[in-house]
Amino acid sequence: MRCPFCKDEDSRVVDSRTIDDGLAIRRRRECAGCGRRFTTAETSMLFVAKRSGATEPFSRSKVVSGVRKACQGRPVSDDDLALLAQQVEDTVRATGSAEIPAMEIGLAILGPLRELDEVAYLRFASVYRSFDSLEDFEAEIALLRAEGEPVGEEPAASQQESTTSHPR
Repeated sequence: MRCPFCKDEDSRVVDSRTIDDGLAIRRRRECAGCGRRFTTAETSMLFVAKRSGATEPFSRSKVVSGVRKACQGRPVSDDDLALLAQQVEDTVRATGSAEIPAMEIGLAILGPLRELDEVAYLRFASVYRSFDSLEDFEAEIALLRAEGEPVGEEPAASQQESTTSHPR
């Protein structure tokens, strides 16, 4: 690491600690040339490989802006969107790859968005998966309904009857 004061390339690490919830490392360094101390930060780089072949750094703000369009008019807060973007970043970083295809970013968005708001999920999925017809929407809605039904639970009315008919 080059010293910002004298430009000497020889420095030693005096102290290291994690910052930003472990996403970066802060290092205190001392220059071997002038003896002055300076601070550096190390972060891992995550790149997105686009369909065109170009790569660019991963950006949470791009995730938020893309999802915000799908959430227009829905009861979704900026905090909800920030949390979703964090979940997406955590998911793609967990792959351990330094370069992620844009398609995988979209797939990583679908799960948390579905939990956040099903209408926004349908909007995003319709663009992301290129729905061409009403049948595409109907199939996705049928899937949402099928996965949303509780399995093995009694209806609320029969649960209430069973608790009122048996005194404690």
